[in-house]
Formats: sequence, C-alpha cells, structure tokens
Amino acid sequence: MVAYALTPPPQAHLDIANSDEKFPVRRIYCIGKNYVAHIIEMNADERDPPVIFMKPADALVRNGGEIPYPVFTNNFHYECELVVALKSGGYNIPEAEASKHIFGYAVGLDMTRRDHQAEALAKGLPWEVTKGFDHSAPVGPVTRVEETGVMTTGHVRLKVNGKTRQDADISLMIWKIDEIIAKLSEQHELKAGDIIMTGTPAGVGAVVTGDVLDCSVDGLQPMQVRIGERAA
Repeated sequence: MVAYALTPPPQAHLDIANSDEKFPVRRIYCIGKNYVAHIIEMNADERDPPVIFMKPADALVRNGGEIPYPVFTNNFHYECELVVALKSGGYNIPEAEASKHIFGYAVGLDMTRRDHQAEALAKGLPWEVTKGFDHSAPVGPVTRVEETGVMTTGHVRLKVNGKTRQDADISLMIWKIDEIIAKLSEQHELKAGDIIMTGTPAGVGAVVTGDVLDCSVDGLQPMQVRIGERAA
C-alpha cells in the first residue's frame, strides 16, 4: 500500500444513467472549431482543422448545478457539446474501429473565459487559462452506448433563461466522432476513462450571475447549470 505524504485528491467521475455505478474520468479532451457556423461566428477560417486541447479532470462539475462566475474574466461564455466517454483506447485507432471504444455519451458545457481566449489567439499563447479553469466542465450523466446506439445524429440544444441560444444537429460536425477518436489517438494514447467534448455549434454567448442554462442532446439526460456569484 502506498503511503502518501498528503491525502490524494478524489477520483473524478461521472454518474451513469440508470445505474449505481460511476464512470471514472482520466482525461478531458476537447475539440474546437468543429461546426462551420460556429467557426464563422468566431471569425475563424472554416478550412482549418479543429483544435485539440484539454481540461483537467478536476474541472468537472458532475450533473451541473450551481457554478461560480470565475475569477480572471469579464466575458464568461457557454459552449454546449456532445460528450463521448471511452471504455478503451490505444494509439492509431482506425476510424472503422473507433466506435468499439465508446462506453457512452453525455451532454457537457465547455465554459470559456472568452476575453482571454481572444488574447491568447492573437499572441499565439496556450489556451489553458481560457479553458482549463475551476468548474469549467459541467457534464451530465453518461448514457451507455447499448441504450443509445452509436450516435450520428441528434440535436445539441442550449437555453439561457428559457430562450434557445444553440440548436444544431451533431451530424453537422466537421469531424465526425469516429474521425475525432482516430485523430486524437495519433497524438495521445487514449485510455478507458477518457472523455471527449466534441465541439460546439453556433450561438455561443456570455452569461452573468443568476443566469440558468438548460443543456440537452437528444436521447441523453439533460443538465441544468446556474451561474453563481463571482468566485472569491
């Protein structure tokens, strides 16, 4: 038995729909620029490949609820996305075999410090400060692929205070899920417990304290997030 000098942090995990079991999370991979309409609204080049970045596992907020308005930003944005959870992995996974590694799916939010993202892009700086901060990855329960089938269609929807802001079908993704898994595995050894946030459609925008975000993907359990007071 390992004797740690400090108490180890708890294992990050997600709930599993219709089960008492939990899904342990190892890494959070994220895909940017994966819907043409979102690329256009961000004034980016739709010919560019999607961007790959990561969030720390302790940025997870299981099943939503209240999250604080973060420090170090005055332009806090939502990005609603389909999340893919993996049960296995490896290097250089062929597209034709990618779906065999899927455990299930969930709805998630890639919360973003948009003001600092613009600055990082302009200066060619890393994205961590814009994407990998505390409470930046609310994710709902994972629904097993045996219950959903392999997902190739389904609407991603987000409402802010009851008004629809995002609504697009995952079939419109530039990189499809099989392609994402294959491309990620060219650069990283994917493993069981990894989750992938697959990119957001158009309609992103700022939220403030008191706003309520309702996030859904067809066939999956929805998630609600409330923006709390600014973090101390």
